[in-house]
Amino acid sequence: MKIFLYYILLINIYGFVLMYIDKNKSKKGKWRIPENKLFITAILFGSLGIFLGMYAFRHKTKHPKFIIGIPAIIILQLFLYFKYLNNLLP
Repeated sequence: MKIFLYYILLINIYGFVLMYIDKNKSKKGKWRIPENKLFITAILFGSLGIFLGMYAFRHKTKHPKFIIGIPAIIILQLFLYFKYLNNLLP
């Protein structure tokens, strides 16, 4: 199950970097990363990286969709982990 742990690490780093890139693009007035892509990354277990990126870069912290949605995804994923995936890991 090491592959799953590596996946979790990489998808969260990816989510964190996405938030950094989107914040920089917003400062420069450039084309932005779609919110849909940010939420898909969060749903694919990158929610912690997105959440940490929100507050590290002060990005999307005034959008209710992100303030409520990302923590809700984290809670759902924790529930799924302890309900189903916890038994898979050694």
